[in-house]
Amino acid sequence: MKKRYFLSAGIATIGSIWLSDYLPNKVQGKTTKIAENHQFEIMKTEQEWRKILTPAQFEVLRQHGTERAGSSPLDLEHGNGTFACAGCNLPLFTSTTKYNSGTGWPSFYAPIEGAIGTTIDRAFAMTRTEVHCRRCGGHLGHVFADGPKPTGKRYCMNGVAMKFIAA
Repeated sequence: MKKRYFLSAGIATIGSIWLSDYLPNKVQGKTTKIAENHQFEIMKTEQEWRKILTPAQFEVLRQHGTERAGSSPLDLEHGNGTFACAGCNLPLFTSTTKYNSGTGWPSFYAPIEGAIGTTIDRAFAMTRTEVHCRRCGGHLGHVFADGPKPTGKRYCMNGVAMKFIAA
């Protein structure tokens, strides 16, 4: 009986971790945690953010949501230009550092120097490095250590959190 209990508990734990990105962010306890703990150059109330952002942008940038993989046109954007924060227009990444990671999200191997900040995200027993805009604190995505040279980093960003500005 004990073996069955531990097997069931293990499967439930693994399932919860795997499903964590698909559960509502309030269940994950991730609502605006960065904005509550830090001061940024651009600070707005929730109502002010809602006025300037689409509902999808607000969910990702202000509530730490994740867009569905493959849903962003920016994943397929290969033009020459800059990817900027959808909340405050700060340039974040250049097209020269973008690559196709095969994940369904726009990926880069390096940000523009001084454009981003990071925090540790420990939701559902996982430890990830969360990436946010250093100017407005908007949640952009996560960075992983499985990217290409020269940095070995994969900045896996939510396309809805950015906009592309052609050069």
